[in-house]
Amino acid sequence: MAGVTTLGDLASAIGARSQEEAAIVAELKAGSEEAYAWLIGEFQQPVYGLVYRIVNDPADAADTTQDIFLKVFRGMNSFHGESSLKTWIYRIALHEAANRRRWWFRHKARETSIEPAESEASTAGENGAIQVALTDHGESPFECVAHREVQQRVEEELRKIPEPYRTTLILRDLEDMSYDEIAEVLEISLGTVKSRLTRGREALRQRLTPYVREVGNELGLTAPDNSVSRSQVAGGGRRVEVMP
Repeated sequence: MAGVTTLGDLASAIGARSQEEAAIVAELKAGSEEAYAWLIGEFQQPVYGLVYRIVNDPADAADTTQDIFLKVFRGMNSFHGESSLKTWIYRIALHEAANRRRWWFRHKARETSIEPAESEASTAGENGAIQVALTDHGESPFECVAHREVQQRVEEELRKIPEPYRTTLILRDLEDMSYDEIAEVLEISLGTVKSRLTRGREALRQRLTPYVREVGNELGLTAPDNSVSRSQVAGGGRRVEVMP
């Protein structure tokens, strides 16, 4: 029988996943190199992407990701399975990223970067800071520029959304985590998750609306409709959406 079709099958599938994770954790605690290699392969890129969206600097994100996995390795014996392994790692990642961001505002923001801004913009695009899809593989040079401009503007406005709404938006709309996972990672209630998402999405919609109205005709964007509960920015037949 294909797929999970009954509650019994679902419970068995969940139980199998739990047993598999428990076995992996046991190997990690025993110092298995294979288990650690699996952990890096499974979580390094997602963790880096999450951290990058918070600190907004590729070098800082790389350094912070390295620190995160050192903490994971050193703290593995303190993991007792109260949450999933992913939730535990993401909780550490968010804590370290927040610390790095605070440090940046206190110290690094005073420095003058010698790297071209275009380099940062390119890196941001490569790491998919915002999930903006190109319409097709045969688009014109103008369409390429237009899509990148929209992506960069959305990234810029997202960075201006205040915490804790920004992190909640990132976890839900970019990391595609469930409400339950977000509640576990942030250690808040489901109601608080939904409230933060609603307020964060509305704040992002308000920040993007003037831009869309300004350049919409030129770039082929559709301004969000205030009469609906979903914020969206459309370009070239595809839409960037912020859904409730």
